[in-house]
Amino acid sequence: MRGLINHIDLTVLDPDRSLAFYEAVLGYMGYRRVSAHERGYDFDREAPDGLYTSVGIMRAQGQGRTRRHDRYSPGLHHLAFTAESRSDVDAFHRLLLDIDADVLDPPADYPQYGVGYYAVFFADPDGLKLEYVYWPK
Repeated sequence: MRGLINHIDLTVLDPDRSLAFYEAVLGYMGYRRVSAHERGYDFDREAPDGLYTSVGIMRAQGQGRTRRHDRYSPGLHHLAFTAESRSDVDAFHRLLLDIDADVLDPPADYPQYGVGYYAVFFADPDGLKLEYVYWPK
């Protein structure tokens, strides 16, 4: 368990505008919104083995608070979430289409990343690149 990610906070231009997107995306993965506060929202997920993970979406502050995310600037390039199977990736892709999400790359095999690597890449309302991946290791 050492080194597993416990929580991550993502900065967005407007948490209220991004809320429906993240409720759909994170809700599909088993996260539930557990709090709302002046800077944003928190979503928690507890796995059957007791592992806990939290994702927060927080209002951007400081210099970059008015621009879309640039994944090639210093900071986060993208965030990948684990899928249970290839069909799970495909079902998630249908959800992305249903909510009119920005699908960057539809589900496909990516052998350059590893044997069996199958993923869909998409962006949040501020351009943050996200990924849903099945990788049978």
